[in-house]
Amino acid sequence: MTTTARTSRRGRGIKAAALAGLLASAGAGTAYAYWTGSGSGTGSAAAGTMQTVTIDALVASDNLKTVLIPGGSADVVLRLTNPNPYPVQVYSVTANGSATADAAHPGCTTTGVSFRGTSAPLSPATYVSANSSALITLPGAAAMDTTSLAACQGATFSLPVTAEVRK
Repeated sequence: MTTTARTSRRGRGIKAAALAGLLASAGAGTAYAYWTGSGSGTGSAAAGTMQTVTIDALVASDNLKTVLIPGGSADVVLRLTNPNPYPVQVYSVTANGSATADAAHPGCTTTGVSFRGTSAPLSPATYVSANSSALITLPGAAAMDTTSLAACQGATFSLPVTAEVRK
């Protein structure tokens, strides 16, 4: 190899290194200028507080389609009231305590009644419109085992539940 060829390769290497250094310093200068800019402004944001969506007990006009018997299951009807100015999605419903019989059945101390919670998210997706109420039927969500006392016959049960709702 001749001296001229070595010098030419060395020159190319030096030029490439200089170009890389120039590009690196140009990028660093851009980042520096970007992060050291100045200015002023104002803004605000607030997250609104969702009002509580309530669940009401079954009322006389809410007709049940199934009856709960020992060893069986029945539908649960929920009346949800949404006081918010926007619709909410009922995401899930879970048990929140023990079932109790109505006052007309004081001997029904062992009810054997339980609530089977829903999957999350509730399927099909269920919504309650803004400022309104909706009836939601959960098929087979109440169950009665065979330990129920005979005094529970004909009783209406209260099932404490919690509904998770989302905006």
